[in-house]
Amino acid sequence: MADALTQIDAVAQQADQELAAVANAAQLEQFRIKFLGAKGSIKGLMTLLGQAPKDQKPLIGQRVNALKDRVTEAFEARKTALASSGGEAPAVDVTEPGLRPAIGGRHILMKVADELTELFGRMGFALASGPEVEDEFHNFIALNIPASHPARDPLDNFYLAPETGEGQSTALDRTPDEQLMLLRTQTSTVQIRVMERTKPPIRVVIPGRVYRPDTHDDTHLSMFHQLEALVIDRDVSMVDLKSTILQFVHAYFGPETRARFRPSFFPFTEPSGEVDVWFDFPGGKSRWVELGGCGMVHPNVLKAVGIDPEVFSGWAFGFGIERIAMRKYGISNIRQFVENDIRFLRQF
Repeated sequence: MADALTQIDAVAQQADQELAAVANAAQLEQFRIKFLGAKGSIKGLMTLLGQAPKDQKPLIGQRVNALKDRVTEAFEARKTALASSGGEAPAVDVTEPGLRPAIGGRHILMKVADELTELFGRMGFALASGPEVEDEFHNFIALNIPASHPARDPLDNFYLAPETGEGQSTALDRTPDEQLMLLRTQTSTVQIRVMERTKPPIRVVIPGRVYRPDTHDDTHLSMFHQLEALVIDRDVSMVDLKSTILQFVHAYFGPETRARFRPSFFPFTEPSGEVDVWFDFPGGKSRWVELGGCGMVHPNVLKAVGIDPEVFSGWAFGFGIERIAMRKYGISNIRQFVENDIRFLRQF
């Protein structure tokens, strides 16, 4: 009996001494294996039960279990102390090169929009903006687009139909005088808002999102970005419009860039034109691609906002920012801008 108790006390004393000397996680793990493991010293003390007389077995078992509980508690306390003091943290070699942080960046379209507004800012244009949800007056009526015009067809616009007591209505379920709200189809709506609150001379550039239910292909999306420009002043002519656009094209794309003007028709400009730029796509698939429309502001538009067309004239254009970016960076598919492929986005 005395010999068994002496062995238990010896293991307890050895465990206390070695645990006190533990300085890191590796040494603590070695201590656990030696004393608390399946083949550890405390587990080995259970062999004493087989050698002890029957009446002494309960006392020896109690002493061994008490030792196991005490050493386990001391082990956990030491483990917590090492963790809180940073003893478990791996050593850091401060001479090793650091890892470059993964820093995000602005989308290529936002970068191009900033470049365009900065360029026109140097040409004397102020920056303007307006709401993306518009009423029919600013999107159609003030832009000289009559109710019968096909551009106002519900199938060609994203109308926001009001709710009724019997469910959701459509753009067709309304009275003739009722105006619906819609997602703007062009940034020309901001032209109206600027002219409503600002007296000529006016010289603004307007970047923003627009929405049209177009079929998606290599050059069309149902949500895209436009850059609108508006100039209202005395004695403004088509010569001013053409010279400004050519100055922009050559400044942004390079002095050798080919551009052309084609006659066209828009209800809010007269005369009207479209601007094409020669695109050199990869693989030799070069062709003319339309940047957008332009023209002299229609007298009816000036009248709608209280500007006398006998005194003032003006010009405007609306170019697609996606197409400008495609021409600038040789991108052949407009859908790449919205596919969120990190390999594509990291190029810019």
